[in-house]
Amino acid sequence: MIEKIHLVEKEFKEDIGKISQSKDLEELRIKYLSRKGLISVLIDEFKELPAAEKPKFGKAINQLKNEAQESFNEKKKYFESLSDNAEIKLDLSLPSRRRVIGTKHILSQTLDEMKEIFKGLGFSVHEGPELESDYYNFEALNFPDDHPARDMQDTFFINDKFLLRTHTSPVQIRLMEKQTPPIRAIMPGKVYRNEAISAKSYCLFHQVEGLYVDEDVTFAELRGTLISFVQQFFGKDIKYRFRASFFPFTEPSAELDIWWQPKGKDGRWMEILGCGMVDPNVLANVNIDPEKYVGYAFGMGVERIALRKYGISDIRTFFDNDKRFLIQF
Repeated sequence: MIEKIHLVEKEFKEDIGKISQSKDLEELRIKYLSRKGLISVLIDEFKELPAAEKPKFGKAINQLKNEAQESFNEKKKYFESLSDNAEIKLDLSLPSRRRVIGTKHILSQTLDEMKEIFKGLGFSVHEGPELESDYYNFEALNFPDDHPARDMQDTFFINDKFLLRTHTSPVQIRLMEKQTPPIRAIMPGKVYRNEAISAKSYCLFHQVEGLYVDEDVTFAELRGTLISFVQQFFGKDIKYRFRASFFPFTEPSAELDIWWQPKGKDGRWMEILGCGMVDPNVLANVNIDPEKYVGYAFGMGVERIALRKYGISDIRTFFDNDKRFLIQF
């Protein structure tokens, strides 16, 4: 009898050691711990033993039964504790999670399109710091000391010498200091103005400025470049016009308007950019001979361009981070 008990004990330990899935536990329970299992068979045989032998074998059988039940319970708890166990937790009938793929922000899309057009026209792309000195932001660009743009109401000054740039024109100065003409480049980036936030203005926006410096550059070339841009960006049928204007760093200066007519509303001329021939004083400030070289420059706001193209009425929607608005683009 004792040999049978040891044999069942050995066989049970081997079988429970091989179990790697919870579904196999039930087969183990039926084989050893059920009413007709091997341990129950031993108990039935025990009942037929003479009374004098029962104390000897009864203790061994009870010990085997208790140890087998305890090992089975521990194994069961182990499988139940596995929260990521596919056999227990995975329901293949459930629908899968929807994968949401993000898109570029509408301003990034607009800026990328603008850059690609100008690169196709022969312009390289250059960037510069957003924290600028008064020299690069104003003085080198021919701003007099009493110019309104220097007023605290328009500019975020850090201290007497440094500020958050109000345009990307400082990159033009930095580029002309390092590179001799010919220079043909655009300067995209963020700019900052200390303005009241409304549907038409924001304290942060994006600009694309352009510069071309070489011998015998003409206003006609500037005009042709900008016409090519607006026709590629807005379409060949776009109506446009140039108006005389004033900027401290260009002379003569102009603004470019396009005809804008939202659905169901009256049309009107809308200004989208400023431009002009680089003032000789600006060239002299960067040690480029204004007697030999001539240049033109232009600048436009990315938000304003996007407002016009996509019929958006409020500039604040670009910065609200509203998913309902962003997914439209």
